[in-house]
Amino acid sequence: MKFETLMLQGLFAACLLICLLTLGAMLTTQAMVPDVAAVAASANLTG
Repeated sequence: MKFETLMLQGLFAACLLICLLTLGAMLTTQAMVPDVAAVAASANLTG
């Protein structure tokens, strides 16, 4: 194989891995959105 082809395949693999890790992190995060919104609202009222 040519060097350029190997470099492009490596870049594709790295980008795919980063995308999958990011997607996995977003799907498995347990964020408490209502709690965060309530804290932000109370901070705006008192400040």
